[in-house]
Amino acid sequence: MGTRSLTYVYADKSPVVCMYRQFDGYPTGHGAELAEFLYGFKIVNGYGEVKPKLANGMGCLAAQMIAYFKVGTGGFYLEPVELGQDCCQDYEYHVYQDLVTILDSDRSEIFTGTWQQFYDFCVEKEAA
Repeated sequence: MGTRSLTYVYADKSPVVCMYRQFDGYPTGHGAELAEFLYGFKIVNGYGEVKPKLANGMGCLAAQMIAYFKVGTGGFYLEPVELGQDCCQDYEYHVYQDLVTILDSDRSEIFTGTWQQFYDFCVEKEAA
């Protein structure tokens, strides 16, 4: 049985996308991969040149996240953007501009911090 997760990306306080992962949703799996994706990203409002790790707002970041994770059939799916939904998820990741929160299956908060702190948290857990 897989460890399922939901990843929400927010523009301001409203979720713009919800990505369901069917397996490896734990912090040392999906969390570490999400942290690696976010690491070094810069969110801007308008842009003059295209650079790696640059997103023109959180909607742009959400689109890049989907392109990054979805590489074939299965594994990742888009779900309706409804907070509190039950997809039998073991973890939820809530990505805000420069902030990430992880909730467990009881909806208890197990981590909140900056993108850099999220990266450090996942790398430390993965190394342990």
